[in-house]
Amino acid sequence: MTSPKRAVVIGAGFGGLALAIRLQSAGYNTVLLEKRDKPGGRAYVYEDQGFVFDAGPTVITDPTCLEELFALSGRRMADYVELLPVTPFYQLHWADGTTFDYVNDQAQLDRQIASMSPRDVDGYRRFLAYSEALLEEGYVKLGHVPFPDFRSMVRVAPQLIALQSYRSVYAKVSSYLTNEKLRQAFSFHSLLVGGNPFATSAIYALIHALERKWGVWFPRGGTGSLIRGLVRLFEDLGGKIHLSSPVGRISTSNGAVTGVITEDGRSFPAGIVASNADVVHTYTKLLADEPRATSTARSLTAKRFSMSLFVIYFGLRRSHPQLEHHMVLFGPRYKGLITEIFSGSKLPSDFSLYLHAPSVTDPSLAPPGCSTYYVLSPVPHLGHAAIDWSIEGPRYRDTILRYLEERVIPGLRADLVTCRIFTPNDFCHELNAHLGSAFSLEPILTQSAYFRAHNADKRVEGLYLVGAGTHPGAGIPGVVGSAKATAGIIIEANPPQAGMS
Repeated sequence: MTSPKRAVVIGAGFGGLALAIRLQSAGYNTVLLEKRDKPGGRAYVYEDQGFVFDAGPTVITDPTCLEELFALSGRRMADYVELLPVTPFYQLHWADGTTFDYVNDQAQLDRQIASMSPRDVDGYRRFLAYSEALLEEGYVKLGHVPFPDFRSMVRVAPQLIALQSYRSVYAKVSSYLTNEKLRQAFSFHSLLVGGNPFATSAIYALIHALERKWGVWFPRGGTGSLIRGLVRLFEDLGGKIHLSSPVGRISTSNGAVTGVITEDGRSFPAGIVASNADVVHTYTKLLADEPRATSTARSLTAKRFSMSLFVIYFGLRRSHPQLEHHMVLFGPRYKGLITEIFSGSKLPSDFSLYLHAPSVTDPSLAPPGCSTYYVLSPVPHLGHAAIDWSIEGPRYRDTILRYLEERVIPGLRADLVTCRIFTPNDFCHELNAHLGSAFSLEPILTQSAYFRAHNADKRVEGLYLVGAGTHPGAGIPGVVGSAKATAGIIIEANPPQAGMS
């Protein structure tokens, strides 16, 4: 009996972990290499003075895609991590004092919508039906299906055209709702996957139905506990993970991968290599010596990339039970601000914020009587705005903290115990993100499905991609879906039992 086929996965983010689990479950001898000292990628964890900070994703919207990873080997996710329901999904705040609890209760939604714009109650119902149709076509049917060639795109085009995917999220939402605040409330979701609501394909309006169908969840112990559960599952299956192991290059011979070489010179031979690293970094750096990767590298660098983020992690010596777990604080502008975020040459003078207060749901993330937070502000990526974040970062931090103190967290600065920031420069250098983009390729229609980086490279044999830069895109359901698509291609092209006798 021959030994199992070897596979190397680069990057232990959600996408890389999900793919490694799928391959190990299918019988491949899988090694996972991670640059940083902890797994998770963007879902890193910081700890300081008893405060636990999730660095990245904080919203779980489709637990079934995660449960499936455990079920592949007859296990249960509940034995590895506990998911807690979050309600309201988000509390939305506007500058004039208006608030909106975005909940999964139709009667409560109807009452709130009616109080803002009675004629939009029916419009919301029609938008929900539209979003549910998008969910079925764009996520359930296509979210884990690769688009290897243009014909695969043409086959699904009629359904997507019929659903007006060529329109923007904001335009489509506005066709159902007349109130501007409600238009913002039901179009901002595309920002959560790096998309401009005024430019991103309306297909991303499916996120609303996704949340209504499966709810919004948070892992007990933070998103990091979910990452730890996935790592434990991978290791229980026999997989090997190497931390603090930045990859220097993907080795190739005669147009086919032969393995991976780490920066410290260690070699991991394999005929299957899948990269969960940034797609531009993969092609321009890790494959710099492979001529067959040159044209893909050139094509990718010419594409449009998502905005970046400025994130503040802070802990307070008091708790604030009046806050909700997820809060969105809209600034005085919407379209103008978003335009500057996606194409402006400087830092906008105002901002909209996402405030995460996880200790509202799970007090264990802070010392007794204390509270843990992160707040993020979407900002231009480094290719648009040449901001010196070493100077501007501390100023921007202070401006945002002062704003939060005035609006929602009284006494914030006096109660501050610990604080750290993560800037576009950090996305670039810590995560190898091209231009400091927080979500890889911008999810516009001409960069979706077949037009994203392909899950399997056509020119370099044995090379595969997983994560935000591939189909279907960013967000936990997106990158876990990409892992399913990529694993399917790998297993079909390289049956794990091939050659066994």
